[in-house]
Amino acid sequence: MLLIYGNAETWDAMEKIGEEAVMAAHRVIWDETRARGEYIASEGLTTKGARIVQVVDGEATVTDGPFSEAKEVLAGYYLLECDLERATELAARLPEAPYSPIEVRAVTDPLEE
Repeated sequence: MLLIYGNAETWDAMEKIGEEAVMAAHRVIWDETRARGEYIASEGLTTKGARIVQVVDGEATVTDGPFSEAKEVLAGYYLLECDLERATELAARLPEAPYSPIEVRAVTDPLEE
């Protein structure tokens, strides 16, 4: 899984590049990973209506915003079927990569021992 993070500086940089250029870069990755059978899913995420839910002493507490003491927020993801090296190569090609971290993680399989 490629986790795409960002902050206000990232969005400012993306705005300077232009929405069409950013989306074109993502389309190249979408098309390539689909053609290779690697693509499973991807979505951008919004902070609109975001909440943090935490259970404290048995009671759910809810606060507005996606921010849990982080400099960046999770802005989107790609779920791919590929090895670590390929995922790393794709992460480096995302248009956000020069401006914010892209985290590469394996998804656990609960059926594996």
